[in-house]
Amino acid sequence: MKEYVGVALLAFGIALTLCLLLIPLLRRMKAGQNVLSYVKEHQTKSGTPTFGGLAFLPAAVLACLPFAGGFNRNFAVACVIGLAYMGVGFLDDLLKKLHHENKGLSAWQKLAFQTVVAVLAGYYCVRSGQSRLEIPFGLGTIELGWWMLPFSVFVFLATVNAVNLTDGLDGLAAGVAVPFFLFFGVLTMSEDTGGTHFIDFALVGALCAYLLFNTSRASIFMGDTGSLGLGGFASSIGLLTGKALYIPILGVMFVVSVISVIVQVIYYKATGGKRIFRMSPVHHHFQQVGFSESKIAYAYAIITAIAGAIVLLIGV
Repeated sequence: MKEYVGVALLAFGIALTLCLLLIPLLRRMKAGQNVLSYVKEHQTKSGTPTFGGLAFLPAAVLACLPFAGGFNRNFAVACVIGLAYMGVGFLDDLLKKLHHENKGLSAWQKLAFQTVVAVLAGYYCVRSGQSRLEIPFGLGTIELGWWMLPFSVFVFLATVNAVNLTDGLDGLAAGVAVPFFLFFGVLTMSEDTGGTHFIDFALVGALCAYLLFNTSRASIFMGDTGSLGLGGFASSIGLLTGKALYIPILGVMFVVSVISVIVQVIYYKATGGKRIFRMSPVHHHFQQVGFSESKIAYAYAIITAIAGAIVLLIGV
């Protein structure tokens, strides 16, 4: 247990330092966010520095290294995948900045990258004999074999884009990610995961430091740099531990974001323009009806923590 606390504290310290260095640098570089014009509540945020993922994601990986004595390839694979997603998110954010509008990589370019990495991750799982999938709450396991490849694609596409959709308010995505990775780490800490559970606890520490600067009113946004990276880490850790089916349970609020968008689009098309929510994802609906960003972020984090507690009570 001391090691998990140690890696979280070290990640906190590194991320805190990187945030303190990165924010003034980004301000000098005018690396501000181009806020979407249809979210009128966010117009005052235009110009807030983005690229925040560069602070907490590398911090988490660096914090794990002193504890890396017994880590195997799973740890390295998870880090490579997570940082690769961070890299493509960084490219997306950079293009938005260079174009001076909220358009970076196209949807097809991001989809192609996510699919290729997901197939490679699934292939690694199969070739390394890690194609087992645990059914939540002790209901058994399934051997997927080569079905791991399409399953991996589904996990990555669903998780990464769910985290990305949830990153819409100050402290929201990071606030949900903290209990998500905390409970995922606790769920796997007694198993031989090749060190991936250390990444969970390191991300918790790094995200806590980042939240000091990201809660309302935010001094920095994580951008796609952070949200794609978080989704990449969550997906790879879920697959490599055989616990990918716990992702939608522990990440219930990520799921809510996706479902609210899907339902809104389907209803809009079916009714010729009517809407269920004032705006989707649903966190924008809550904002439109009068809830503050802080209250929404707290509620999302609390619900995620409750889901995690239920998993531990029933499934361990």
